Amino acid sequence: MADRPLALVTGATRGIGAAVAEALAPTHRLLLGGRDAEALRERAQGFPQAEAWPVDLTDADALREATASLDTLDVLVHSAGTAQLGAVADSDAAVWRHNLEVNLVAVAELTRLVLPALRAAKGHVVFINSGQGLAVRAGWGPYAASKFAVRAYADALRAEEEPLGVRVTTVYPGRTDTDMQRAVVAHEGGQYAPEKYLRPESVAEAVRAAVTAGPDAHMTEVTIRPRPHR
Repeated sequence: MADRPLALVTGATRGIGAAVAEALAPTHRLLLGGRDAEALRERAQGFPQAEAWPVDLTDADALREATASLDTLDVLVHSAGTAQLGAVADSDAAVWRHNLEVNLVAVAELTRLVLPALRAAKGHVVFINSGQGLAVRAGWGPYAASKFAVRAYADALRAEEEPLGVRVTTVYPGRTDTDMQRAVVAHEGGQYAPEKYLRPESVAEAVRAAVTAGPDAHMTEVTIRPRPHR
């Protein structure tokens, strides 16, 4: 079992990140990233080979310390994120900064720190983006701007690292049944109906397909939408 590839999944305590960890567990050793150490340790007990990897991704010193021992890394899945919404006219600088700090800056810094380990393994980076990284609705500007930025970052990373053997995949899920989605619907003043949304497991299956694709294949972008509710 020690020769299993190693995957680091951020945001692994719930939602899409937890589903991705579940999908990769049969084939990978796991580092489960998040801020709640106790929840991560509890979740790690349910997998064959998993360790809690508790770190605040916006804390540069803590992130540097947490990544220092990673000499090789086969898969990095960026699933952690935040969604602060608001009309452009109502969103002050703090809202824009928070979205960008969590969704872009922390992602870029974690990737930078583990890039030598990814290169050593000819590894794979997966970004869980959003439909808002492709098209913007009214009231979503600050969040969408951060997701458009992550899209650009992923494209630049792919252009620079693919010649060195590192694959880069961006997944664009539509609205997904998660705690974050519940908060978004509450913000919008709507009624939550989980059957209208993607299951986190469906997004995780797309991640698994990209990660386990043969060495001749590079799934660069995957867009997933909920099927119309019937």
